[in-house]
Amino acid sequence: MGRKKNLSDKSPVKAKKYLGQHFLKDEGIARQISETLSLNGYKNVIEIGPGTGVLTKYLLLQDIDLVAMDLDADSIVYLNHSFPLEHPKLLRRSGSFQVVEADFLNYDLTQLFGNTPFAITGNFPYNISTQIVFKMLEMKEQVPEFSGMFQKEVAQRICEKEGSKAYGILSVLVQAFYDAEYLFTVHPQVFDPPPKVQSGVLRLIRKPDFTLDCDEKLFFRVVKAAFNHRRKTIRNSLKSFDLSDTLREDTIFNLRPEQLSVGDFILLTKKIQQELHI
Repeated sequence: MGRKKNLSDKSPVKAKKYLGQHFLKDEGIARQISETLSLNGYKNVIEIGPGTGVLTKYLLLQDIDLVAMDLDADSIVYLNHSFPLEHPKLLRRSGSFQVVEADFLNYDLTQLFGNTPFAITGNFPYNISTQIVFKMLEMKEQVPEFSGMFQKEVAQRICEKEGSKAYGILSVLVQAFYDAEYLFTVHPQVFDPPPKVQSGVLRLIRKPDFTLDCDEKLFFRVVKAAFNHRRKTIRNSLKSFDLSDTLREDTIFNLRPEQLSVGDFILLTKKIQQELHI
């Protein structure tokens, strides 16, 4: 029995190094990723970097309004050819589908979804994956769920808890608003071309109450400043805030940033907020 062909096996689209492309070939993994979104309370989904459409195909089996966004013009042509609107499988769906040639990081997503909620998924280009997460955080009021594939170390870092060397800025900022779960590891051999690293799939589900009990902008500043000097205690890493000696005597300032939970960072921000009258 011959090997089952994957969509990317017959694709004329070639991965471009400057776009950080590694096309997923394993349809079993594509199906798993497509099933990571609950679709509870929303119908809009944006897939970033669809490439050869191996994940797109399984997303289209669900009744969602799907936007596939890619910066690669070759991928756009291929996707429009492979998934035309009159495609038989699409005719059996109640959802919509469109392909958009654009840079996700610089695209105004309100043009697609207005103020309605939408989920984000994809096999993300590893060279911009953390930037994708930061843009997601900017739009968290509209993004109840987020899932997809990252470089393994990045996915683990996002989901890591305090006390670990991998715990950092991304861990705290994401987990302040979302419950983060590392789902499974993906090996290089299932990509074309194979990356030099392992990959990992994660899922983020926004917390029921994702409003911080402190000033959000200050929270971001505190977290970033603390981890920019992660080997130092909070007392030393936050010197630029010019805090009073009285506040700096608080025991929380004796700790290093990786020792603070998300709740601790919120508490720390509230103390600084009161000091600075923000």
